[in-house]
Amino acid sequence: MSRPEDSPWAVPVAQIASRPGQSKPIDAVFPAPSGIGDAIVGVDEGADVTVTGSFDSIIDGIIFTGRVSAPAHAECTRCLKPIEHPWEANVTAFFPFDDSRNARNGRGDKGEVDIIAGEDESEDTYPLSPDGAFADIEALLRDTLVEALPLQPLCRPDCRGLCSQCGADLNEEPDHHHETTDIRFAALADFKAKLEAEQGE
Repeated sequence: MSRPEDSPWAVPVAQIASRPGQSKPIDAVFPAPSGIGDAIVGVDEGADVTVTGSFDSIIDGIIFTGRVSAPAHAECTRCLKPIEHPWEANVTAFFPFDDSRNARNGRGDKGEVDIIAGEDESEDTYPLSPDGAFADIEALLRDTLVEALPLQPLCRPDCRGLCSQCGADLNEEPDHHHETTDIRFAALADFKAKLEAEQGE
């Protein structure tokens, strides 16, 4: 049976969990969990994810406030060029103590949790190990990075994309264009071509 401390995403918090008001800074690298994006835009499983910030203990649990950074891969939705640069996101998450511990502290209700986590508490709440000694940040990393990934990544804000007719990169050939004939004048163009052919005979 696996132990919480064996997880690569387990952060020891027993020292600060013993008393409210304690703080534990963190500046560490963790492997990216699976399931962050896809082949078009995402973070490769096992990639280095940098986590900086602090864990702070309160009566009902532990609050993490910090920043998550990971090397994401993406493809520009306009010109299809690969994009590789760090994606970063600020995060605040709550790790509640189990009900039995809250009861011993006289806090069987949600109390302070509601004040901090608000109405979206369930979306930003993550588990501590059963003994409260470790914070598991696997789901936190996955959720944070998935939300940070752009829906329509661009290599640059003013990317011109590709020519719809031949696929030329309009960023590299800004003057690229094709001569087009308005379909309404197609008959006249044919008539002109016939006249020119007759005059050439």
